Amino acid sequence: MRITVVGGGVVGLLTAVECVRAPGVTRVDLVDAGPIPSPTATSNDRLRVVRALHRGEPALTSAAGRAHWGWLEVESLIGSRFYHPAGALTAMPEQNVAGELAVLIATGARAWGLSPTELAGRYPWIRFPAGSGAVLEATAGVVLADHALVAVARWLSSRPQVRLHPHQRVVEVTQHDQGGVIRFADGTTRTADRVVVAAGPWSRELVPAAVASDLTLYRQSVLSYRPQSPGMPAVLGLGPAGDAWLMSAPAHSDASLRLSAASACRPAAAMTDRVTPDRWRQHLIGVFTEVLPGFDPAAVVDCFDGFYLSERTRGGPLLASYGAGAVWAYAACGGMSFKFAPQLARAIADRAVGSTPRPTGLESVDNPRFLAAAGKE
Repeated sequence: MRITVVGGGVVGLLTAVECVRAPGVTRVDLVDAGPIPSPTATSNDRLRVVRALHRGEPALTSAAGRAHWGWLEVESLIGSRFYHPAGALTAMPEQNVAGELAVLIATGARAWGLSPTELAGRYPWIRFPAGSGAVLEATAGVVLADHALVAVARWLSSRPQVRLHPHQRVVEVTQHDQGGVIRFADGTTRTADRVVVAAGPWSRELVPAAVASDLTLYRQSVLSYRPQSPGMPAVLGLGPAGDAWLMSAPAHSDASLRLSAASACRPAAAMTDRVTPDRWRQHLIGVFTEVLPGFDPAAVVDCFDGFYLSERTRGGPLLASYGAGAVWAYAACGGMSFKFAPQLARAIADRAVGSTPRPTGLESVDNPRFLAAAGKE
């Protein structure tokens, strides 16, 4: 079986890895419009947090409990270290701590609760919402995302059955007979027994209109901030709305602290540049001036925007297939896709090769949409 994967971000790369490992696959081609790994991929960032706890969503917390082990398995296979257990601290009203902690511990995570007094004593440089306790998830970690993507691409390039095709922009993916056909911007085509589209926010341009119409493009602004405390966990649930977060780098990394909030995420008509408009930069500076008592706007060393897709009605990612399973298309959802990437890659590769798919715990992936042909459900 010959499989072509479109997309040089984390899901595309790891899906290619899983296809290489699948029995009966003789050739895997990985295609991207730019270099491989893609520097413009949403996943090609310095830091990504892998945590299990999702407040008020026990099913999602249960599914995410396996993400930690998924990344450890990827490290072991690739033979490179890029995942660093650093912990994640999630603030919430004190009365919610016991219930959320119980759900988290049931996933096998190491975690404990903190009272408002303990929280203020351990993290005096953060101003938590009044009455907040927190859950500290010790088994959560940080992936050095850019390092991970380079390591996975290097592993793929060393496999004899893999061919990497950088700088080849795909403009259309269709089915033909029992396989898939990729058409490139220069008019040439490539055929394969199966095609997997995992091109992040660009996936919307390559999937049938019946799927694309259900995908919303979002744009989110992020600050890079130089001061940080070594060994600090990722911290979530900050600000008056509880929607702000900070992401700290491992002690030995030179990456800056990342600061953002859901309030800095908004629908976008199209992908343009990644330059943050000044109003959104100032918005985040205002948020973190309140959250971090010692916040210094002069220490903001960068600000950038990222794009991601989300399914319009349910939110989160979307998996669809057409052409009797000849084409599988995955539309990513920001950091959630990165965290779940090892599980997603296995499930997508399983479906592409015709094996029983391993469950991810994500309803939209475990129950994908099936279209008889492009545009027809």
